[in-house]
Amino acid sequence: MGILSFQLQLSVLSTSPGPELLSGATRSLNLLPLQRERRRSSKPGVLKLIALASASSAAGSGAGYSEGLVEVTKKQRKKKIAGVDQDELVDDLELLADPDSSFCEFNGVKIHHKVYDAGASQQHESLLQIDSVNVPMILLHGFGASIFSWNRALKPLAETTGSRILAFDRPAFGLTSRADPSSLKVPPGGGDSKPLNPYSMAFSVLATLYFINFLAAEKAILVGHSAGSLVAVNSYFEARERVAGLILVAPAIFAPNPPSRENQRDGQKWGLKTAEGDNLISRIWALLSRIVKYAGMLIAKMMIWMGNILSSLYKRVLSAILRSAVGLVLVRMIIDKFGISAIKIAWHDQKQVTDHILQGYTRPLRSKGWDRALVEYTAAMLLDVDSELRPQRLHEISCPVLIITGDNDRIVPSWNAERLSRAIPGSVIEVIKNCGHLPHEEKVDEFVEVVRKFLQRNFGGSGEQMVQQALA
Repeated sequence: MGILSFQLQLSVLSTSPGPELLSGATRSLNLLPLQRERRRSSKPGVLKLIALASASSAAGSGAGYSEGLVEVTKKQRKKKIAGVDQDELVDDLELLADPDSSFCEFNGVKIHHKVYDAGASQQHESLLQIDSVNVPMILLHGFGASIFSWNRALKPLAETTGSRILAFDRPAFGLTSRADPSSLKVPPGGGDSKPLNPYSMAFSVLATLYFINFLAAEKAILVGHSAGSLVAVNSYFEARERVAGLILVAPAIFAPNPPSRENQRDGQKWGLKTAEGDNLISRIWALLSRIVKYAGMLIAKMMIWMGNILSSLYKRVLSAILRSAVGLVLVRMIIDKFGISAIKIAWHDQKQVTDHILQGYTRPLRSKGWDRALVEYTAAMLLDVDSELRPQRLHEISCPVLIITGDNDRIVPSWNAERLSRAIPGSVIEVIKNCGHLPHEEKVDEFVEVVRKFLQRNFGGSGEQMVQQALA
């Protein structure tokens, strides 16, 4: 387009009467720098600017050059991140909301949420009478996602449970307000305590429990996807009497490693007996080996302790860097470079990733302060000890637990979900075939069917019996 624009303007100027008429020699001279610049840069904006400059100077008009320069400069100022224009960000996030969106305030943060009530639908009345569980669900999205990721599953899940389903955007994601932690005030009656960081795990947990009250329910089933599974599990430990069950989808939870094999035979508790026999030399050798082993374990524990101190310092330095201007630039570069790719890699069949899906995931990038909020969230995860779930606690979970994973999950591999299943007593794991990191989007029907069977097994019955079992 740059060459065509140059040639068209050159043609008009060469046919114009008067002293501005260009000679063939002049045209050749003007074309040579353009050709040289074309070899240096392939950017269309640069090429167009040179063409405008050559034509304008040849015509003896400085005004045309100035206008062209301003026009190109304005276009170059516009910066897009993951395809979203960053010169047109909005303050009022309700302008980006869907018709069925709602907003409420919790601890100074305006939280975007959606509620779907299957009771308002009459077309599935017979299904509700047979299969309904009548226990509300709270849906918790993963890192970088929002309510949008649950849109396809909201209605089917509501019809399956026969109750209300609520999904909300956690701070830093979706259309929930981007709060500045430094500007928050301590709630009335808070004493000398610090204001609750909206990007902390504690805030997400309390917001989850708040929405159980919001639904006027005694208990709810928590459905967490990826990092949202960590919020669900922490909410259970915070108030287990409010959680009827857990459904963990592609859970990003660190499960404990399987116990190591000691390669011991019966009766070899301290290595005092070996296959060679029960002689004195073998006993001494085995005892020395055991002493060396435990000495090594002690040294390892000391190294871990020192490593924890260094890790704490490292995390603080890293969080300070993240909160700086350099950190903001870095976050923008990462989202721009890998944002779209990360969305696509979450799917087994990337052909299903339409423009509608990409726009749904990138829409929050149109809100002012999205980059600062993401930095604050990351810093909070680095420094917040509450976000680190101790694997030893997983065996304490006593409510019904369903773990769902895709067999081709490239983000949280299915073997990780299997390890988690072994760590939670009585949990059930279901692997959906030909599915990636998003079973509730990529395989909605299979996902809902797995959930329905789980609910029927654990909260099965009819009428009052279902409600009593769920609330027990």
